[in-house]
Amino acid sequence: MEGLIYTVLALSVLGVVCALILYLVAQKFRVVEDPRIDEVEKMLPGANCGGCGYAGCRQFAAKAVEADDLSAQFCPVGGAETMKRIGDFLGKSAPEREPMVAVLRCNGSCAHRPAITRYDGAPSCAVESATYAGETGCPFGCLGQGDCVAVCNFGALSMDPETGLPVVDQAKCTGCGACVRQCPKQLFELRRKGLKDRRVYVACRNRDKGAVARKACEVACIGCGKCVRACPFEAITLGDNLAYIDYNKCRLCRKCVDECPTGAIRAVNFPAPAVRPSGEQGDAQPAPAATQEA
Repeated sequence: MEGLIYTVLALSVLGVVCALILYLVAQKFRVVEDPRIDEVEKMLPGANCGGCGYAGCRQFAAKAVEADDLSAQFCPVGGAETMKRIGDFLGKSAPEREPMVAVLRCNGSCAHRPAITRYDGAPSCAVESATYAGETGCPFGCLGQGDCVAVCNFGALSMDPETGLPVVDQAKCTGCGACVRQCPKQLFELRRKGLKDRRVYVACRNRDKGAVARKACEVACIGCGKCVRACPFEAITLGDNLAYIDYNKCRLCRKCVDECPTGAIRAVNFPAPAVRPSGEQGDAQPAPAATQEA
């Protein structure tokens, strides 16, 4: 009985000593967190989408509090309004950036890019891209398995069963970039929303030579360079048989759209051109109607 008492006392003393040591270590190495981090986190949307470049809203809030200014921090979901509130609260200057939206750089619908084989594997773009070139003759085009739809936290993406391509809802898209990171073919790009939500871009990523690209897809960019020569603002460059429009230089004149022989350049949210009454003198063929966001 006496031995049991000594054992209990020894264990009790040992427990007290260990607790004291743990307390002293905790006090020695404790990290005092700035209470402003909690307040900044409350101002954020809480999407934890990673669009800001950090692991989540909490880390973004911590970096915003630590930084001397907010020039390197921006929440694409909350936008300029959220950043202004954070800047006012922290007493720091907040960046003013134009809203961005995701665009799909592929025009190869089922009608334009017919299937020549059949994929029977897992319904995943990542798996199909790693094991298979795709069902069509274009190895650069959309695989249509919907990985981008699954990764979007805002319901801004959906698959169009008729075209087999994902569709971007610009009203819901926050420009977080999740689809950009997810697509194994790198078909999504974040572009400036533009004046009145109007954008002009090349909806193609095919880098094959013209004849090969056109054979695989009717609306592929063939690298002819007509758009480059037509642009008065030097906003278009040509490389690897593929044209690219710099949205920082583009003035939305749409001359490139008229010049493109395959229709690879998309003009989004422009009004349809007026059609003159038939028989009117000088009547010209109307230009194709501007496409809506896809």
